[in-house]
Amino acid sequence: MRRMLLLEDGTVFNGEAFGADVNTYGEVVFNTSMTGYQEILSDPSYCGQIITFTYPLIGNYGINRDDFESITPYIKGMIVREVADFPSNWRNELPLDTLLKQRGIPGISGIDTRKLTRKIREYGTMKGIICPVDINIHEALQTLIATELPTDQVKTVSTKTSYPSPGRGKRVILVDFGMKHGILRELNRRNCDVIVVPYNTTAEEIRQLHPDGIMLSNGPGDPKDVQEGINMIQELLGEIPLFGICLGHQLFALACGADTYKMKFGHRGANQPVKDLRTGKVALTSQNHGFSVDQDSLEGTGLEVTHIALNDQSIEGLTHTKYPAFTVQYHPEASPGPEDANTLFNDFLDLMEENRKEKTHA
Repeated sequence: MRRMLLLEDGTVFNGEAFGADVNTYGEVVFNTSMTGYQEILSDPSYCGQIITFTYPLIGNYGINRDDFESITPYIKGMIVREVADFPSNWRNELPLDTLLKQRGIPGISGIDTRKLTRKIREYGTMKGIICPVDINIHEALQTLIATELPTDQVKTVSTKTSYPSPGRGKRVILVDFGMKHGILRELNRRNCDVIVVPYNTTAEEIRQLHPDGIMLSNGPGDPKDVQEGINMIQELLGEIPLFGICLGHQLFALACGADTYKMKFGHRGANQPVKDLRTGKVALTSQNHGFSVDQDSLEGTGLEVTHIALNDQSIEGLTHTKYPAFTVQYHPEASPGPEDANTLFNDFLDLMEENRKEKTHA
């Protein structure tokens, strides 16, 4: 069956349908990862977005039970050059097409994804709709232009109730702004006693759980739409050690008085080089974000830049010069991607232990 991708600038791409037989609209973005499509499609940070994969063949090793980053995928659609109809891998349990049908997610294949990616790089991310080829293009375009993208993505993907993931080590409150399960897995590997809480949990509610540290998770959308998280961070900063990842990094910056901005096309891929300014070392990182912290807004915030992206010099890491808190824009848990920065979780444990000792001897 033929299917069409229509962009808000009027560009049309015709291709073949796979996945669910439904129409969908969202923000069209691209991801440069060569592998890891299962983790990508189940990353809650893609809530409300249609993902273009730059790698030409997607689905060749199928879908397995282990590589999901959330139980429910929140992507709006998938765009690929070629989708594998007959996957082959010892862990394969079902084809990508079947999973998308089960989850109500449409896909389109057979289009020039290089052309689409170049358009996004030149003009920035834009709204798009995946629909049948026989639709009235003029009417669909007017509807698409008038459609407002959602601003409640964090509310959509965050857990509605708190729940524990028990351990016998440090107690960590993991604030779920759209948490990838890889973050929880890394804390569990270090025997942390984790309590996952909703995005709108108050500072007082967190205090009542007596944490050793707070993890601010990744998540979708504009950080300025998550005022609840900003308020909570402002109240607890300096009281409890903090470690933020991706959206958590941006919320931390806003809470300290810095500013954020929407990037032209963002960083989405598993091959993004990041330099640690303290050591000079470069790590390849997994990233998925469309917003960044504004370098010019840091003066007077108490924040110091620790990492930068080598491709565009944007901020990739921050630390507070006075309080026990640090953040990174990328994903140290990877999933998918290289695990070069995985030791940041150990740094967080060290920070919590140092803070405990200081309080003990105070």
